Amino acid sequence: MATITARKRIWGWYFFDWASQPYHTVLNTFIFGPFFAAIAASYFLGLGLEETAADARAQATWAWSTAIYGIIIALAAPIFGAMADSSGRKMPWIIGFSIMYIVGASLLWFTDPDAGNLYWMLAAFGLGFIGGEYALIFINSQLPGLGERDEIGKISGSGFAFGYLGGVVCLILVLGFVVEQGNGKTLLGFDPVFGLNPAAREGTRLTGPLTALWFAVFMVPYFLWVREVRTSHLKASFSAAIKSVVASVKGLAHRKSLGIYLVSSMLYRDGLNGLYTFGGVYANLVLDWEVAQIGAFGVVAAIGASFFSFIGGFADRRFGPKPVIIAAIWVLIFVCLTIVNLTPNSIYGIALEAGSHTPDLIFMVCGVLIGGFGGILQSSSRSLMVRHCTTENATEYFGLYGLSGRATAFLAPILIGIVTTLTGSARIGISPVIILFILGLILLAWVKRDGDFAK
Repeated sequence: MATITARKRIWGWYFFDWASQPYHTVLNTFIFGPFFAAIAASYFLGLGLEETAADARAQATWAWSTAIYGIIIALAAPIFGAMADSSGRKMPWIIGFSIMYIVGASLLWFTDPDAGNLYWMLAAFGLGFIGGEYALIFINSQLPGLGERDEIGKISGSGFAFGYLGGVVCLILVLGFVVEQGNGKTLLGFDPVFGLNPAAREGTRLTGPLTALWFAVFMVPYFLWVREVRTSHLKASFSAAIKSVVASVKGLAHRKSLGIYLVSSMLYRDGLNGLYTFGGVYANLVLDWEVAQIGAFGVVAAIGASFFSFIGGFADRRFGPKPVIIAAIWVLIFVCLTIVNLTPNSIYGIALEAGSHTPDLIFMVCGVLIGGFGGILQSSSRSLMVRHCTTENATEYFGLYGLSGRATAFLAPILIGIVTTLTGSARIGISPVIILFILGLILLAWVKRDGDFAK
């Protein structure tokens, strides 16, 4: 068998981001999420709620569901990581969670546009989402072995950039040929392919199986080029894994920088996930955008994300991950403030002419910044995490990183759900993410630039 070069192994690792990104880009943020919000809002309208209350109820339902997914991910992430480290095997876990991803995404085809199986489809979406997030923990744990310490930031940034590019390509394809607009045509003016029925929203529903197919096809380079190094570790044990995780958590008392970093990243990544999850929902409920229009917005945002992530990788290599993370958070705080103060008729309280396209344009720019600096934030965050762990314990510590990212993943959705419910406003409901960003930023002051192993 031909030797797999280090460069090919890195490219194989990149392909996970390319393969998995459409679940976030196409389903979570720009197509299925807004589609769910729209049919849920119509469903609650049919129950007798007024429009504003129905919109808020739809957003709150999506928020609580996302919170449940986060809790499930948080509970098992570090345990799975410890089991993989103890056994020395990652691939079986990645294969198993990939199957969850594919099954969950495929089941979205059966979504009833009249919301007859609303909660079943939320469960299906959660199955795929959880599978993808679990797989990511093991993928991230392979990062330390892909290059030298000063190369990790660039590799991480390039991986995110490549992933966002994959999301863009997939999104363009489904918008141009599959997803129907209000007039029954795709964004390019075609009838949906395969004779899909626009009235039954078959184009929008097909994005689930297409996302599953995309993942299955583009994971092939990953499995061909990222080979697992066999070790003589012990057989995986659930009880031993729990003991290992408990020991690692206790050990954080002696690793101040890592402990504070996990809490800091927990908060600001939770805020970022809130923006990703509710960005498209916000556009639908507050600005009255159609799903196809939100998708076009997603293309622009994802292109920006790909570009910024690539540039962010070089910035990480030049300045280190911590300064890059701080800069990204400040930009995202400004974006959040702008979104909260944006309505179809005003910006920061300044009235606009009736029918003005300024709010749409501003939100489009905000989307580019969210995608771009969100990509930078995620890329540099896993780069800084690499500086806090070793190759031997990478999966377990990235499990803790996954735990920190998901231990309060329910916090942003819950806070958004509570504020949305109390205010009856989907717009004001977004505001809690600002607090999460600020708290994460404050804690970064106690995190070492080069991790616990800095000399």
